[in-house]
Amino acid sequence: MNTELTLYGYWRSSAAYCVRIALNLKGLAYRQEPVHLVKDGGQQHQDAYRELNPQGLVPLLVDAGNAGGEIRIAQSLAILEYLEEVFPVPALLPADPAQRALVRSLAMHIACEVHPLNNLRVLQYLKAELGVSDEAKDAWYRHWVGAGLAAVEKGLEAFGGKLSLGSRPGYLEACLVPQVYNARRFDCDLSAYPRILDIAARCEALEAFRNAAPEVQPDAQ
Repeated sequence: MNTELTLYGYWRSSAAYCVRIALNLKGLAYRQEPVHLVKDGGQQHQDAYRELNPQGLVPLLVDAGNAGGEIRIAQSLAILEYLEEVFPVPALLPADPAQRALVRSLAMHIACEVHPLNNLRVLQYLKAELGVSDEAKDAWYRHWVGAGLAAVEKGLEAFGGKLSLGSRPGYLEACLVPQVYNARRFDCDLSAYPRILDIAARCEALEAFRNAAPEVQPDAQ
C-alpha cells in the first residue's frame, strides 16, 4: 500500500518513542516533524499545532495516503491500533485472542496508568503551580513508576521468559521500553524487575529499537 506517513513528536516523549518503535518494527517509512515540548512555552500549545491536533499533545500520526483522504490520529495506542489494522504484516499482536487481550492489558496499564502520572505536563504542574520541590517531584515520579512496573513485572510471568510474540517483540515491548528509558532518566531502582530488564536489554539490541531511541532522533538535544 502506498502511503505517506508523518509523525509529529518530541525526541524524549515516551509516547512518540513508542510509535517510532512500532513504525520501525513494521518496516514503514515515515517523516518526522519535531514539536518541542519546552521551547517557546511548548510548541504543542501553538495555534498551528492545535489546528492539527486539538489535544495539544504528541505524538500525532498523519497518513496522507489513506484511501479515504488524509487522516490524523492522536494518542499512541490508537496509532498502534491503526498501524496494526492498516499494515497488518508483520503483526505486532499475537494471533490468539486471549494473548492479544493480555498484551493489550499490560500495554494499557503502561500507557494509561503509569505514563499519565509521570507526563511532562503533570511534572510541570506539580512544580510550577503547586510549588512542589524537585526532590518531592522526583519522589512522586519514582513512586508511580515503581507501582506500575511492579504490576507489569508480575504480568510478564505469563510469557514464560519469552517476548510477547515468542521470539520477537511487538506491541507490548513498544510500550514498555520507553517507560524503562524514562525510569532510568529519573534514577529509579529497577533491580526488582528482572523480567522487564531482560526484555528491555533484548529489545534495545535490535535495530528497530536502536533507531527509535531518543538520542538518535533529528531533534535530540
